[in-house]
Amino acid sequence: MSALFDPLTVRGVTMRNRLWAAPMCQYAIDERDGVPAEWHHVHLGALATGGAGLVIAEATAVSPDGRISDQDTGLWNEEQATAWAGITPFMHSQGVQAGIQLSHAGRKASVWPAWGTEHRGSMSPDDGGWPTVSASDVPFIGYAAPRVLDSAGIDEVVGDFAAAARRAVHAGFDVVEIHAAHGYLVHQFLSPLSNRRTDEFGGSLENRARLLLRIIDAVRREIGEEKALFVRFSATDYAPGGWDEAQTATVAGWAAAAGADFFDVSSGGNIGGVTIPLAPGYQVPFARYVKDHAQVRVSAVGLITTPAQAADIVESGNADAVMLARELMRNPRFPLQAAHELGVTLDYWPPQFDRARWPQTTS
Repeated sequence: MSALFDPLTVRGVTMRNRLWAAPMCQYAIDERDGVPAEWHHVHLGALATGGAGLVIAEATAVSPDGRISDQDTGLWNEEQATAWAGITPFMHSQGVQAGIQLSHAGRKASVWPAWGTEHRGSMSPDDGGWPTVSASDVPFIGYAAPRVLDSAGIDEVVGDFAAAARRAVHAGFDVVEIHAAHGYLVHQFLSPLSNRRTDEFGGSLENRARLLLRIIDAVRREIGEEKALFVRFSATDYAPGGWDEAQTATVAGWAAAAGADFFDVSSGGNIGGVTIPLAPGYQVPFARYVKDHAQVRVSAVGLITTPAQAADIVESGNADAVMLARELMRNPRFPLQAAHELGVTLDYWPPQFDRARWPQTTS
């Protein structure tokens, strides 16, 4: 039995295995109202039937201004929560734990979606764009300059995360993940390259982490003690003088003390024009570093494409679970295939797919 298929319990939530679906932006809200639509039923439903232990829905904005694009999902109102509540029961019916990533894009908000248009960069007001906010007035490369969040604005952001978390629980989600990675608002506060404040939210690491810790505290209060709270970090900016794995590990320890349970370790996204050394499993060492130095549980993500590779990451202790994104876009049944290739017999193969089981090999 591969450890990849061992169950894992986080707080009161038990995932049936260690192969999980990472949040994947879909840019599929044609109505521009943040309400998940038919695409999300089908996309998340397909992942749920594929054998994963946890499926985390895409970066979901906690406020209209926090959307990456105008085609993002949201959880800032009850209509959105009701729509999400129509999706989670099917995920649960397939034995999958349902997660959602809560996000505010900060200075990377109000941009054209990644597909469906030739436009790139910030949307103008004439095209439906909106002003952005950040820790400082430093723009992301090629994007419009943001407005600096004042203390009232920071309080509002914390309140928005808390309200969205409350709606997530009512919608049936088991895991709530705070997006503190990929150059979005919380990452913008964490990194000294995007945070040039001189108040209590800037300067020292303790100050730069203050927004995240306030959000964790507020979200934990809303979701209670049984739901699992994840944080996604980018472990490095890949830039001199920027955010790095040592700071990530330190803040992960503080986040755990504040109420976070598990850490989803990625990298990059805050600084443009950097070189990222892409290779199979290139982010796994970051996950191992955070795990060892903060003494927390972590998942690894990034160019993980084969069952043997995924199994080795978990069995070696480099991470407690593996997140897959592009590989699950290509093959939503990857966990079922992995079980077959690793010689694991599952008791949760969907009966509708029973005739598609791979034939057993004999020696």
